[in-house]
Amino acid sequence: NKGETLGIVGESGCGKSTLARVLLRLMEASGGDITLNGVPLMSMKGRALRETRRNLQVVFQDPYSSLDPRMTVHEIIAEPMRIHGCYDPDRIIKLLAHVGLGPEAAERRPGQFSGGQRQRIAIARALALQPDVLILDEAVSALDVSIQAQVINLLKELQVEFGLTYIFISHDLSVVRHISDDVAVMYAGQIVEIGQVA
Repeated sequence: NKGETLGIVGESGCGKSTLARVLLRLMEASGGDITLNGVPLMSMKGRALRETRRNLQVVFQDPYSSLDPRMTVHEIIAEPMRIHGCYDPDRIIKLLAHVGLGPEAAERRPGQFSGGQRQRIAIARALALQPDVLILDEAVSALDVSIQAQVINLLKELQVEFGLTYIFISHDLSVVRHISDDVAVMYAGQIVEIGQVA
């Protein structure tokens, strides 16, 4: 539901990341349907799919490989805006502030930041197109426990501020319990159980 978090849990290799790729239409589904805001996503093509994709953004697991080391932070966050014809340099500074980074961060490169800071940059980039849904694929699992807590608290604040819906993929049940409203358990490519986090 809008403004809520669905946690997806399961052992390694059960299909969590594959499900994320299907939701993003980076892979075709072998069956089933996906609707976003009541619109069927699986049958979309061309321009309609491109426009709808703006509403679905992703934050990947590894903050060290998901950001281009040759680009400045400004260029990284600006890239999706430029692709969709809505580049706004002032918005980049605001997004950095939303994720707890100062304006000076915009001119630096990813290699000058810690893992937690890089994940904040990845979150700012994911928010650049004002999406409805963020898919967080093991987005805090590569971080130290104290940094994980900071990033999760940031995600919760952003969810309230922007009315975001999260699909939070993880194998860490304590993290899922902390951030999710509902949880789906996957096993061997199937959702075998779904319900409230409690």
